[in-house]
Amino acid sequence: MAQSEGDFEFYLRSLSSQTRDSSSPDPSSDPYLLPSVSKIYEMCKEGGSDEMITRAFNQMSKLYQRCISVSNQSQTSNGVLLLTMLQFFLDFGDVVLHDTDSSLRSFFRSCLSREFADPVVAGRLLEFLNFNKTKILKSFPALLPQFFPLLLKLIAWNGESLEKPFLSILPLMVSAGSFIPLFPSLIDLPLLVVALEKVEKKNSGTLIGSSIASIQKSAAPEMLLALMDEAYTGSAIENLGDGSGLDDNGSFDLADPSFLEILKDENDGIAERHWTSPTMAATLLAAVSNPQSDRLKQTLQMSPRIIGLYFSIALREINDSLLCALIPLLMSRYDTMCPDKTFCFEVRKRLSDFMLAVFQRCPHFIALLKKPIMDRLAEAYDSPAKTELGLHLCWAIGEHGAGGASYKDVARVLFESLELLLYENLATSRLGLNQESTIDPKGNSSGKSSQARLLCFVVTAIGKLATCHNELLPRARVSLAKVARSKVVDRRVWQRACDYLGLMDEPALCLSVLGPTTEEASGPGIVDWSKGDSKMVAHIPFYLLAEQEGAPYHDFSFGDVFPVDENPS
Repeated sequence: MAQSEGDFEFYLRSLSSQTRDSSSPDPSSDPYLLPSVSKIYEMCKEGGSDEMITRAFNQMSKLYQRCISVSNQSQTSNGVLLLTMLQFFLDFGDVVLHDTDSSLRSFFRSCLSREFADPVVAGRLLEFLNFNKTKILKSFPALLPQFFPLLLKLIAWNGESLEKPFLSILPLMVSAGSFIPLFPSLIDLPLLVVALEKVEKKNSGTLIGSSIASIQKSAAPEMLLALMDEAYTGSAIENLGDGSGLDDNGSFDLADPSFLEILKDENDGIAERHWTSPTMAATLLAAVSNPQSDRLKQTLQMSPRIIGLYFSIALREINDSLLCALIPLLMSRYDTMCPDKTFCFEVRKRLSDFMLAVFQRCPHFIALLKKPIMDRLAEAYDSPAKTELGLHLCWAIGEHGAGGASYKDVARVLFESLELLLYENLATSRLGLNQESTIDPKGNSSGKSSQARLLCFVVTAIGKLATCHNELLPRARVSLAKVARSKVVDRRVWQRACDYLGLMDEPALCLSVLGPTTEEASGPGIVDWSKGDSKMVAHIPFYLLAEQEGAPYHDFSFGDVFPVDENPS
């Protein structure tokens, strides 16, 4: 016991000497300091008295403040040392009545902003955050939502080696104040890598020890009003950047506001939509046209998985108001991201899945977001990605009856938009706009005409809307009849229109097939599909054999289904 007390006094003196030694501008340069701090922490953890903890805290608190104050001039990394002291503060804060919040924030601002590129510090920080996840969530819930831009820098620079521990703390970054600003930051993660690599070149090949924080004046209140205005009225947020912001190499100018916005260290509200500026377009094009760095390749593979987890958290924890506010921003980013084919395919799949899941959960959002949805339908042929977005929106409108049976005015307005889209493109549906609208993960085009695919969805949406809102049935019959009489329409569109016209002659069957799944319908002849497994009337899907010629393509015989009785009575 006496030896243990003597060791404690020895290590405590080493801390005390560093807090008093004015000749040493950088305490972390002492190679014995970190082992001393670690030993003191272990002794206190193993059963130190309150007096021992208090004495240790007094010295650690002074040392911590000194390390923070000289971090700008430090030539060595002190991240691991500071994290060890922060662990002491968290574990024994109740004993010494110390609020660790200010210490945690000073670590992010003064240390992590300079050392996020250090793989050792990055790894230890994620280990620290995961170990203390419960404490941080309970006592400091606003910490990670405020500093999520720094953590995104950390994962963007250090790559897939830290992906697993980073995903574990992602739920801690999502809050009411960070949910919407976090979305464009995740979409632009490859762009963040490009920006950091540019800074690295400007800093003689290293980011460690170089502070690149430039927190701009927040325009959060104005931008929030603008975003909500877009959500409910469809008016676009103005692009505030009008300069090119490019240097002689066609990449970022370090003084460009868009560049500073991407590299900010703290969440200061809803960011300006920097992705619409010429700077972003030129930089992204250069990033995918030139040979990609290993770091960028890893980020392109990792980002879709991070975005997928973000959406899972959103559906589980975020309130409906914020989900509704995110949808217009999501639609605006559907065609605006790093133009890597595999990245775009993976991210857009997650965007569309999330959007449809939100509409499934809250069908009335379709009515609330009527104007932005109409705007996106009007842009359906501007690009292949916007065509794909139009497909999903048409499906959602029809599937959920434009929000439900009570939203008749909304249904009429959206029906008119669908009619307009149908009539404008009816005569040219054979031609197709672009054969690359549907891209698989390898970047290969599907070969389907995007225009014909979209018109198939439009025809279906018209039929489903009219089924849900009977007052639209006469107009729907006229629209579908025009398609059925057209001599130049794509055969797939023509066949679908004819099928729906036939269904409309049988109201009960039409409601069973085209009725909204979110509302229960009952009546004579209406099929309740939820009971289909117990009401089956045939074991052979005869509809699969429709219009088939020649030998059967199936590998079974009727004898397999209906065994022949060899001994008939």
